[in-house]
Amino acid sequence: MKNIKNRLFETIEKINDRVIDIRHDLHAHPELSGHEEHTKYLVKGILEASGYAVRESEKHFGLIADLRVDDNARTVAIRADMDALPIEEQTGKPYSSREKGIMHACGHDSHTAIALGTAIAMAEHKEALAGNVRFIFQPSEESKEGGSVEMIADGALEGVDGIFGLHAYPYLKTGQIGYKYGVMMASADIFSIEVFGKSAHGARPHEGVDAILVTAMIVNSLNHIVSRMIDPLHPAVISLGTIEGGRASNIICDHVLLKGTVRTINESVRNNIPKMMEASIKGISESMGATYNFDYEFGQPELINYDKMVDIIVNEAKGIIGEENCIDLVDPVMGGEDFSEYLKIVPGAFFRLGTCNEEKETCVSQHNSRFDVDDDALQVGMKIMGASALSFLVQKAE
Repeated sequence: MKNIKNRLFETIEKINDRVIDIRHDLHAHPELSGHEEHTKYLVKGILEASGYAVRESEKHFGLIADLRVDDNARTVAIRADMDALPIEEQTGKPYSSREKGIMHACGHDSHTAIALGTAIAMAEHKEALAGNVRFIFQPSEESKEGGSVEMIADGALEGVDGIFGLHAYPYLKTGQIGYKYGVMMASADIFSIEVFGKSAHGARPHEGVDAILVTAMIVNSLNHIVSRMIDPLHPAVISLGTIEGGRASNIICDHVLLKGTVRTINESVRNNIPKMMEASIKGISESMGATYNFDYEFGQPELINYDKMVDIIVNEAKGIIGEENCIDLVDPVMGGEDFSEYLKIVPGAFFRLGTCNEEKETCVSQHNSRFDVDDDALQVGMKIMGASALSFLVQKAE
């Protein structure tokens, strides 16, 4: 194990500049969910040149790449997401986005580059691997449906015994990682509410049903669900993101549309929140003479890491970056991540890769127009991901 790991690390160090160039290319050519065509073909060409058997789909731009060693051995998977966000970049970096209104504001360019670099390095040492390796390059992580479901439907997890994933994290310094046992991230659901009133002249409100007033009371009521109806030991978030309604200042509004998201880390709470929401919406609407339509969509579930898989990551990371740089995140975060769908099917673990470097201005939060990743973090990610995959296969082989 030690010999193959050292050789793998030497290869990663040798190709590091190339991986940085790949990341910069991806960053300069970001693509939104469902449109990752340039990314797909860049990744596909590199994988095939490294000897991987690559499977495509006619439905999306995701890729499944296999390095087969022994059909009787286990298979470990490494997943990377590829899509960008509809944000205008303001970093001023030489490799800034060339696509107006689109940028890699969540670090998926770094995830893809890290996975590619790891794939290149592992292919060079195929003969020494104790099992098979699969790389899953996933589209549409930022979409409400989540691209992981499509990848799973395409067979991405067939024959897979364990899976690892990571995410760039500007709240930890470059050279650090964050890990979490158990629930690491929240479920991510979405909802919409339509309130139907009756229009009237603004000077004669008694002749109408004011959908804006009804909506205001609904908004107030929804914000009391978490604070007064849910056990404070079970975190939950109900956030309203958009509100649309009204046509003129002197017309009583007859229609308002609200959209929002719900985040929880407890399945029972998650299942009860839609019922609580509808009870509030229904009661207020009916009492004020309005009608409503409430649509609730369950999205990605909680991301729940497997303890033994976290152990592998932490043990390998300690030898690479030092125990003091392996940070136990303790508490889950309320952000969602569709890597959770993979973990419903096979054992795996997800970790945070520190990317904060004040001098390089890479400590800005995700989904921000000034977000960027410290290139020095790529080598750390490759080594930890590669070593974790090797350890998973060797432990079983032994």
